[in-house]
Amino acid sequence: MNSLVSAHQKHPRPGKDRSSAATTVHRLLPAAGLWVLAPLTAEFLPGNVSIAHLGMLGIFAPPYGGGALLIRECVRRVGRGWPSIFALALAYGVLEEAFLMQSLFNPDFLGKHLHLLDPGHLSSMGIGAWWTVFVLTLHTVWSISVPIALVEAVVPERVDSPWLGGVSLMIVAVVFVLACISVAHFTVLNDPTHFVATRSQFTWAAAGIAFLIPLAFALPRSSAVRSSGPIPSPSVLGLEAFVVASIFLLVPRVWGGWAVLGYVGLFALAVSRIEQWSQRTGWRAVHRLALAGGAAMAYASHAFIEIPSIGDPGTITRLGNFIFAALVAGLIVLGAKKTVYQ
Repeated sequence: MNSLVSAHQKHPRPGKDRSSAATTVHRLLPAAGLWVLAPLTAEFLPGNVSIAHLGMLGIFAPPYGGGALLIRECVRRVGRGWPSIFALALAYGVLEEAFLMQSLFNPDFLGKHLHLLDPGHLSSMGIGAWWTVFVLTLHTVWSISVPIALVEAVVPERVDSPWLGGVSLMIVAVVFVLACISVAHFTVLNDPTHFVATRSQFTWAAAGIAFLIPLAFALPRSSAVRSSGPIPSPSVLGLEAFVVASIFLLVPRVWGGWAVLGYVGLFALAVSRIEQWSQRTGWRAVHRLALAGGAAMAYASHAFIEIPSIGDPGTITRLGNFIFAALVAGLIVLGAKKTVYQ
């Protein structure tokens, strides 16, 4: 009898195996969703890459999806919140644009003659003030923070818990590092002049990352003490986020330094109001979703006037813009249903 029991324990029933596998898949679904949504939001939703090149999602997922997952997991594991996510998202932006793409320093990025560094050019640092603020904001808000917020809204019961185990997290980290090395190598090889930034430029960029990472984990946790006061409804908040994000995306770069000042004004307005509202008793998960959803739909709307960097602005591309916008809108609706009572 003992041998029969032992054999049964070594060889569980097939039904239990299937149940365990289904549980594992269900547990990993949010992580898988973020792995895919981050590159979709970063490159396809704003119309930078045409749906005709959807296969490139496999190339974009390791750096974007890997970065978003690592940031989200590290922050949630130590019990910190959105200020920490924003700080690490900014560090990610510096990593990508200073080290992987080198667009912060390259006066003719990939030989495309875009003149990205001309508006508000700072010759002493070899950067463009407009491009630096603009592209780092894109990564901080849309490449990392918006996808995290949208996926978390779909699984509100798991917002504060890790989505990956230790081994899975290590695998994501290794894939992310390898992807970063590959992107950096590809960028240098495909630049007509094989541009490489100066040592001082890399040093300042590294110093920025070295400052932001510990800052993210030194920022205070959210206070449990709430104050009274009015908060906009989620629909109004989402509309405000859409308007502010759209203004940011539409500010002409030819304004140079004035554009940067405009961005600073938008940041100050958004941060101060969100900080004030989020400390009030009526602030809920659906409000966070409204902010992310408004920003995401601003990105989706901008796609219809964007000329893709990869692909052409033809019918297929515009159809793709609509499809991506509809997918994100559907995700927002699903998240709203899940978070409305949270």
